[in-house]
Amino acid sequence: MEEFSKLVQLMETLRSDAGCPWDKKQTVGQFKTFLLEEVYETIDAIETSNYTALREELGDLLFHIIFIAQICKEGRLFDITDVINGIYTKMYNRHPHVFGNTTDDTPIEIRWEDLKKAEKKDYSPLANIPRIVPALLRSYIITRRAARVGFDWPRLEDVYEKMTEELEELKKAEESGDAQSIREEIGDLLFTIVNIARFHDIDPEDALRSTSNKFIRRFQHIENNTKNLSNSTLSDMDKLWNEAKDMEKKGQ
Repeated sequence: MEEFSKLVQLMETLRSDAGCPWDKKQTVGQFKTFLLEEVYETIDAIETSNYTALREELGDLLFHIIFIAQICKEGRLFDITDVINGIYTKMYNRHPHVFGNTTDDTPIEIRWEDLKKAEKKDYSPLANIPRIVPALLRSYIITRRAARVGFDWPRLEDVYEKMTEELEELKKAEESGDAQSIREEIGDLLFTIVNIARFHDIDPEDALRSTSNKFIRRFQHIENNTKNLSNSTLSDMDKLWNEAKDMEKKGQ
């Protein structure tokens, strides 16, 4: 694609002797924060259905990928062509039901794990899950991968029973006053709730982000209709909260 080649050439120029001083001094390690920022901006564009912004953010992400690949090319590690060929080969091989002659009726997710296992001798379903991933999302990824290989509750009802069990254990920990036990039981309870979300095929990170945004909207309604929050009673704020809730239901 000509446009893609132009972008790669642009990056090569920016990193050349006649290029941009700032671009030339960047290292791969410095892109950790840049990438996170761009990914979150992309997610925000998706959340708000702002497709003009989404187009721009995808462009920023693409530029960062090309930037990193160029630095690695200069270090004689790999270049953008290697990146593209690598992902092409991986995706082609992992879709034999599309590109091959297989008649295997194994569920796609299970087959995906089998293919990954064949690719890597030391493969583990829970390997290579970055620790930097937000905890809620990381838990979701962990439980999905474990479930793919059969380590899962048979029924959603079983997960609810586990949640009840964890809630009771949390109450006992609270009674003991042991802060470490309380912390652990809260983690267990959250992890179980993540599994409930997974059974419903709902990303808990996405669900909680949506709820957090909803809370902000409703709280802002309280702020905008209160002269002094400090002097407001809980009853007054509850009334405004429910008012905001009703307005949302009516699409106002």
